[in-house]
Amino acid sequence: MARQRSIEEVYTEVTRAALLGLAVNFMLGLVKLIGGIVGHSFALIADAVNSIGDVVTTVAVLFALRVAQHPPDEEHPYGHTRAEGIAASNVALLVIVSALMVGWEALQRIGDQHVTPPIWTLWIAGANVLIKEGLYQYKVRVGRRTGSAAIIANAWDHRSDAFCSLAVLIGLSAIRFGGPMFVWADEVASLVVVTAIVWSGIQLFRNSANELMDVQADAEFVDQIRATALQVAGVENVETLWVRKSGLEYFADIHIEVDQHMTVAAGHRIGHQVKDRLIQDFPNLRDVLVHLEPFPHLHGKDAEV
Repeated sequence: MARQRSIEEVYTEVTRAALLGLAVNFMLGLVKLIGGIVGHSFALIADAVNSIGDVVTTVAVLFALRVAQHPPDEEHPYGHTRAEGIAASNVALLVIVSALMVGWEALQRIGDQHVTPPIWTLWIAGANVLIKEGLYQYKVRVGRRTGSAAIIANAWDHRSDAFCSLAVLIGLSAIRFGGPMFVWADEVASLVVVTAIVWSGIQLFRNSANELMDVQADAEFVDQIRATALQVAGVENVETLWVRKSGLEYFADIHIEVDQHMTVAAGHRIGHQVKDRLIQDFPNLRDVLVHLEPFPHLHGKDAEV
């Protein structure tokens, strides 16, 4: 059986992947912005805004990752792991608003005559497609290794960016090789980019909002926790299991059933064994709250006192 990764290793690898994305997105955004301005391509400028938005998002995520690792204190007894979700939801709104502003400008420019973008703008768009797809492949592997849904989502954001750049490439090619009659393709390509950005922003906001509302963790992960708890000697059944995601970590509330004739001390000992076993086997579990129930468990009128 493979060694379980510690939560420190998970944070380190996720942070490393985020830093790489930050550096690449900054360079790409700068190159596309300059290329779009000099080459008179609004689609390239829109794609540059996309990359710059990713830079802002990544900075917020990196800051949130640092805050999330702070230990619990008197004011935050559950720790600071929700910092990532708060940052993500606010950044998502910023990305959506920025994209809508770019889209409105593109709509205003449709039909306007402007200079045909030079051939090198196609090379910028084409290179961006390849780089973004490469980032997707790297981050999706990191996400699967660490079990980080945030990094997997970030990986898909890179793939979305790759498709955006592909739309820009097609639009620029239509103008370059189709002549003045296809001048509208630049703005249309930018609207495709804006649509993709808004969609990604909505998905990011939805996911972060769900996390802040204590949505139940993935069924597969919950089932793994239940199966592990049942392996502890003295646990007859798992009556209730709630697992909520908080940043890169999880909190679990579990109700286990033990022999109803068992002493309080013995039941307490089993409860601690369950908690220790779960935290040992699942390093991304920040804390586990164990509640004891009698076995066989009483239901209906038999349970009334």
